[in-house]
Amino acid sequence: MSRDLKGKVALVTGASSGIGRAMARMLAGQGVRLAMVGRSAERLQAVRNEFPDADALVIAADLTKPAEVERTIAETIARFGQIDILLANAGLYLTGDLVDGDPDDFDEVIGVNVNAVFRAVRAVLPGMIERRAGEIIVTSSVAGHQAIPWEPVYSATKHAVQAFVHGVRRQVAPHGVRVGAVAPGVVLNELWGYSDPAVIAAKAAAREGLLSEDIADAVLFMLTRPANVTIRDLVILPQNQDI
Repeated sequence: MSRDLKGKVALVTGASSGIGRAMARMLAGQGVRLAMVGRSAERLQAVRNEFPDADALVIAADLTKPAEVERTIAETIARFGQIDILLANAGLYLTGDLVDGDPDDFDEVIGVNVNAVFRAVRAVLPGMIERRAGEIIVTSSVAGHQAIPWEPVYSATKHAVQAFVHGVRRQVAPHGVRVGAVAPGVVLNELWGYSDPAVIAAKAAAREGLLSEDIADAVLFMLTRPANVTIRDLVILPQNQDI
């Protein structure tokens, strides 16, 4: 029997677009009380306006700054009293040959994809451990399961995420906290440069890309498994992605 999420409190990072926006919509539809985090207050509010009857909080924050990560957790707890679900989804994408790259760009990607994830998970764990309940899902990538030659820095950040998820999961499992990662291939959203609905629909029909909603559906499956089940890794690819 699947678990009911109604009334739970979830914090979603990167909620203003792409997978995070799809996650926010999905959770609101499940009756979850929701904190949505992203850099743009305006874009977050536009998402929040899609579900006016939901109990939702908008938090504009730059997660490359450690203090901002701590603030998002504190504001969510101040509003809702606790955090039951953390979807550490915010991420940046970086491609290209390493020799041509800008090390400052490396730092920014590592700051969001790795450091902000570590800090957010660390910040929510004490409350979850105390309550002996909690759900943490990190948005990883197929690049965390195999190094992709055209995106070595991005692949490295996702390998770090995978190692982190596997280690933390084993530390907190005895406390009733579940930790897992969802690892998509190509997703037809802004991160990958797709915004035209017609192009997105055509590529999805050709089975060359996933929709953000596909990832949100996978996360819902992970969150609603019975308490004795942990989905440690869920790799989800377009049928025709040759990887």
